[in-house]
Amino acid sequence: MEKLAEYIAFDLEFNTVAEKSHIIQVSAVKFKEGHEVDSFDTYVYTDVPLQSFINGLTGITSEKIANAPKLDEVLADFKTFVGETALVGYNALKSDLPLLAENELDLTELYKVDLYDEAFERRSTDLNGIASLKLTSVAEFLGISGHCHNSLEDARMTALVYEKFMEFDENKSYLNQQEEEHGDNPFAALGGFLAKSSAIFQKIKNHLG
Repeated sequence: MEKLAEYIAFDLEFNTVAEKSHIIQVSAVKFKEGHEVDSFDTYVYTDVPLQSFINGLTGITSEKIANAPKLDEVLADFKTFVGETALVGYNALKSDLPLLAENELDLTELYKVDLYDEAFERRSTDLNGIASLKLTSVAEFLGISGHCHNSLEDARMTALVYEKFMEFDENKSYLNQQEEEHGDNPFAALGGFLAKSSAIFQKIKNHLG
């Protein structure tokens, strides 16, 4: 998985009527060196009636939509927020990115990591035994809490899943490096550490007289 020192995880909520999807919430969190440093979150105005099951699923009400900024304003602000920062998402290639592109905001070139694809590849390793690859299921499996179907919460969960996968990869890289350096002897690295510690202790002792 590509290592990103700075990235934005994003998510959309949308209302689909007569096979056409209308964006009703745009959210994102910016992470730098493993920490959240900024966020973007807004509802989006639409005059299309809100499906009742969407209200039940997301908690988004007609009142919130009626008082929200229009889509062109939201997407202009979101484009500014993103800038040239790398993007990560959860299955965004299937719905979120095409929907943005449909509304004249193509961010495909900035999209670097799809965490759904990563989760799929890790089913027999880091996610061994997981029953579902839904974002909330993966997050729960990894000990990450959050509320689904709120795009800000989903964006934050996506970022934290990325961070957890990066932690797994770094641990594997370290273990591989130790194996290359010390072969099959599990105590070799520990022996080197103890030898260095002993030498440092001796220098301190000599310095103190």
